Amino acid sequence: MGSQGGWGQSKEFLDLVKSIGEARSKAEEDRIVLSEIETLKRRIAEPDVPRRRMKEYIIRLVYVEMLGHDASFGYIHAVKMTHDDSLSLKRTGYLAVTLFLNEDHDLIILIVNTIQKDLRSDNYLVVCAALTAVCRLINEETIPAVLPQIVELLGHPKEAIRKKAVMALHRFYQRAPGSVSHLISNFRKRLCDNDPGVMGATLCPLFDLITADPSSYKDLVMSFVSILKQVAEKRLPKSYDYHQMPAPFIQIKLLKILALLGSGDKQASEQMYTILSDIFRKGESTSNIGNSILYQCICCVSSIYPNTKSLEAAADATSKFLKSDNHNLRYMGIDALGRLIKINPEIAEEHQLAVIDCLEDPDDTLKRKTFELLYKMTKSTNVEVIVDRMIDYMININDHHYKTEIASRCVELAEQYAPSNHWFIQTMNKVFEHAGDLVNVRVAHNLMRLIAEGFGEDDEGADSQLRSSAVESYLRILGEPKLPSVFLQVICWVLGEYGTMDGKCSASYIIGKLCDVAEAHANDDTVKAYATTAIMKIFAYEIAAGRKVEMLPECQALIDELSASHSTDLQQRAYELQALMGLDVHAVESVMPLDASCEDIEVDRSLPFLSSFVQQSLEKGARPYISESEQSGMSHVNIFRSQDPHEVSGHTLRFEAYQLPKPSPPASAPIAFAPPTDLVPVSDATYARDIQPPPKVPSSLDALSADVGVRLRLEGVQKKWGKPTYSSSAAPSTSSTSQKTVNGATHLDGVGSMSAQARDTRDNLYDSRRQQVEVSAEKQKLAASLFGASSSKNEKKPSSHKTIKGSAGNVEKPTIMVKAVTSSEPTEKTSVPPPPDLLDLGEPAPETKPSVDPFQQLEGLLGPAPVQSTPDSSVVAGPREPDLMALYSDIPMTNLSGTSTNPTVTDLYAVSKNPQGATNVSTLKKGPNPQDSLEKDALARQVGVTPSGKNPNLFRDLFG
Repeated sequence: MGSQGGWGQSKEFLDLVKSIGEARSKAEEDRIVLSEIETLKRRIAEPDVPRRRMKEYIIRLVYVEMLGHDASFGYIHAVKMTHDDSLSLKRTGYLAVTLFLNEDHDLIILIVNTIQKDLRSDNYLVVCAALTAVCRLINEETIPAVLPQIVELLGHPKEAIRKKAVMALHRFYQRAPGSVSHLISNFRKRLCDNDPGVMGATLCPLFDLITADPSSYKDLVMSFVSILKQVAEKRLPKSYDYHQMPAPFIQIKLLKILALLGSGDKQASEQMYTILSDIFRKGESTSNIGNSILYQCICCVSSIYPNTKSLEAAADATSKFLKSDNHNLRYMGIDALGRLIKINPEIAEEHQLAVIDCLEDPDDTLKRKTFELLYKMTKSTNVEVIVDRMIDYMININDHHYKTEIASRCVELAEQYAPSNHWFIQTMNKVFEHAGDLVNVRVAHNLMRLIAEGFGEDDEGADSQLRSSAVESYLRILGEPKLPSVFLQVICWVLGEYGTMDGKCSASYIIGKLCDVAEAHANDDTVKAYATTAIMKIFAYEIAAGRKVEMLPECQALIDELSASHSTDLQQRAYELQALMGLDVHAVESVMPLDASCEDIEVDRSLPFLSSFVQQSLEKGARPYISESEQSGMSHVNIFRSQDPHEVSGHTLRFEAYQLPKPSPPASAPIAFAPPTDLVPVSDATYARDIQPPPKVPSSLDALSADVGVRLRLEGVQKKWGKPTYSSSAAPSTSSTSQKTVNGATHLDGVGSMSAQARDTRDNLYDSRRQQVEVSAEKQKLAASLFGASSSKNEKKPSSHKTIKGSAGNVEKPTIMVKAVTSSEPTEKTSVPPPPDLLDLGEPAPETKPSVDPFQQLEGLLGPAPVQSTPDSSVVAGPREPDLMALYSDIPMTNLSGTSTNPTVTDLYAVSKNPQGATNVSTLKKGPNPQDSLEKDALARQVGVTPSGKNPNLFRDLFG
């Protein structure tokens, strides 16, 4: 490679790369990089470093940074290189800066002027480099500095610059949608650009806009369809082909947009059917990119208003995916089938054997996708087979995240489609046994409620049989090792309620089992509490029945242990158990009635029976109860009342922003307060609306403010640091609620009415791959269980399973349902416009009122300004012109409520303005010299950035 190495780099740099590649450990690599950092620090600091050598140093700094080490000492040199006139050095500087810095870095402010200058360059390569840096470095505060130039570049003769300008505007929309909301029409215009690259770049911001609000772009459906048709007919240059497919990525993005626009809209969907059929017909399944287009076309068909021919074409493409030997294509086929069965469940029955093959495939990803498909097609006729398959799969996996998901789906399907309560309980037992710690506690409560309520009918025999079977199964399960805590809680509760009800098991036997559970889980206080309460119930039922229960040694040992427990809850349960055993029969029946778990208990939170006791205590001089909220309110009042600020404890947080003025000492004659210029008199109604006093607190704050008569107007005053705040006292924004029509469901005529001949043809195609191969009887039986006896029985069979309140989400019913057209009118929102920015360089729209130079207004602030006020002088009426000097003052001065001087008006998002323009400029009492502020504001205008940014330490002199 020569002494200079490749790419014009020195041999020293190539040796560095080689030594790092040959490093045998991380420690050795770190030693090499640290040595390189010391070398670079020394050489970069040398005076008069040649530009070519500096370029190599910057590249070596990038290499050091990419290896995870700090190269911040060279960031400023990369920023300086962006100012170079040489194109190679400038592009190197921009590359390094975009890799080194983020949008919030302090050095970003130094390259804004450079980017502005490069955006006006005659060399389009320099403009491209600047636009690339804009997408990475420009933050929300510096967007106005470069936005007008980028808008101008949308009409540049070079297509590469127009494309990058669209990408920059898209990036601005992602960071601050409000900054480019008036430029949305430019995206529509660039959609008709002569260059396909610019058009393709415009699809990305339009996709984001349509995702947020599809109804505003319904008029573009024909435009998107026309573009897709031209692309599919190969009218684009050959350079856009990929594996002989015409612009496949543009096709995929267009199909995604059409799916959003056609969802639930029959009129818009009818314009798409022809082009979708053409894509299905011309689709190539020999390459991955061709299959991607077909898959995206299936997703589009499943999202828009359904059509018979389009569904048939989508089903044929799905069949090709399912019959493929490629796992990726079969995965796509399963996913596509899950989308299509929402519209026509009969489509899944045509691919029964393919679904069974995917379910038994060793590929775990394909198996999980198949379970998602089975979850979507579950109904009362196949719920037993599907849930049993899911539980078997759940037992054999170790992924806790997916195990939780499978368990929740099993519970959801069992609660919704269970054919009987007995099967539901057995299924819940399996789920709790193998994934109990991963199941929501609500499921356990639903199970206990079901066992307690039974079938909800008058058949007591069936309910007793249900509870007896539950007790028998739980006694058998108690022998299993490592049962989950939640499942043990259910078992203890059921054994305590119904363990001795049928008489098959003695009370001593059940108590012994419960003691074993408490002993085996000595560290689980919840399980021990459930077991103790269950023992108490059994003793109570036996005493109420007149039978004597002997105290087992292990039970006595448990009571002694819990009586000395550190848990007060366990102590109380143990003492209650001892006290219960000493009561008579009538007392026990009153304390713990038999089978009273389903009875509603009314709780009166006001506790009226304590009223007499409270009244007596108050009469004896007791202090009345004060709620926590009132106590916090009183503490704030005490802080305000404090005359000495040092009296407040220094160890507590203080949340009040400003203290109220101290009340004047009482005097013989009332003192007349002269209203200061930085305070605005506020009426009682305004004060009551802005600041809500704590509930039920003595109105000392009101009295205090009444004494002074004035109050600081803090809302709307722009802060010196951080983001500006706006007035909260402006007119509230009114928005008309858009009416949304609920998607109706209508039966689709003709869907699934495929002739028997066509269905046989597809079956023959599938069977041709497996010639001379017989399908096993077991697989046929499984397919019949999963997909039902016939395709006509799609309705849900009435289930005897009782519906549980608060059960999981609903699974869609397997009927042919389609979405109706959803129409929504665009909502007009009247928002409070922000204060004008001196750098607001957006496109001005024609306006009847002549535009005013803000700097002339700023100069006008130097002289006295008349103050307009209402006759009652209580509330300043009308919107005010913004006080620009408040940006540089040390304290808030004036109220900026309801101002709107921004002349920018867009065709899509209109900003309503208040026609009244009353002006109120208060006399300035504090802050810097106004003349100095004007001179520094002119300097800020030359710099081209907003002084009040996130980096206050830079340009600190601009704030006076």
